[in-house]
Amino acid sequence: MSQYLGNRLLQLIPLAIIVTLLIFTIFHVLPGDAAAIFASEGASPETVELIRSRLGLDRPLHVQYLDWVSNLLRGDMGNSFLDDRPVLQVLANRFPATLYLALASMLVTIVIGVPAGVVSAVKQNTIWDRVARIVSLIGLSMPSFWFGLILLLIFSYHLKWLPLGGYGSWKHVILPALALGTTLAATVMRLTRSSVLEVAREDFVRTARAKGLSEPKVIYKHVLRNALIPVITITGLQAGALLGGTVVTETVFRWPGVGFLLYDRMINRDVPFVMGSLFVFAVVLGLINLITDLSYALVDPRIRYS
Repeated sequence: MSQYLGNRLLQLIPLAIIVTLLIFTIFHVLPGDAAAIFASEGASPETVELIRSRLGLDRPLHVQYLDWVSNLLRGDMGNSFLDDRPVLQVLANRFPATLYLALASMLVTIVIGVPAGVVSAVKQNTIWDRVARIVSLIGLSMPSFWFGLILLLIFSYHLKWLPLGGYGSWKHVILPALALGTTLAATVMRLTRSSVLEVAREDFVRTARAKGLSEPKVIYKHVLRNALIPVITITGLQAGALLGGTVVTETVFRWPGVGFLLYDRMINRDVPFVMGSLFVFAVVLGLINLITDLSYALVDPRIRYS
């Protein structure tokens, strides 16, 4: 296990290099001039050039990239163009709120998706199965931001049960977690259903029933446990959708996380903050994928890492 873990951590190094290249290249080929935006409308060309020089944007791209990477290795992501605060400090203040929302949304995804998929498979071709498949199809077709606006309209504006947005008590996280987690639960539900149906046809399941085990024990001890590996895989992949979805969801609900701030900083071409945020997201996704791979052994003891 330790050797496997060490190898996987080493694999993150070339991945991090590729990620930095992609982030830097994509952001610098996009149209727009950060210096002109920072200088505001009506600034003279001399002022724009002075700001570009002060921000270091007049240097060759390869020099800017090497400086950025060398600073990253020292834990320095630079200062934000907008407020001149260290990017790492801003991310440290905002990331807990984004992590809180992502974990709450993942909980909603698992609590809704896995049981619904099991019920749909066990009750195959019944009314429960048809309802679950229709609901999952709606979830797959429904953007999270649109569902979030519907939730706000019903539960905040009309019923006034929950706050319209913001961050504070546990009530504030309910609607954004439902908006983000419910749409992702549709994918988990469909995969759980197909995986459970596939495992339920195996010989060892028929043997378990022949031994006189109760149906709930057959389903949850034999079928579901063996059907969880693809579900774990898709759940780990959904983490990327969760982090990406927080940008839109946090904007809709005015959730003070990295996503909400990232949207504003992208519009204003805050180069250091945007690149630093994307790099942190990429590292977090790499670690989540590693944790997902390691969790396979917890579900299936036959899996060994070497």
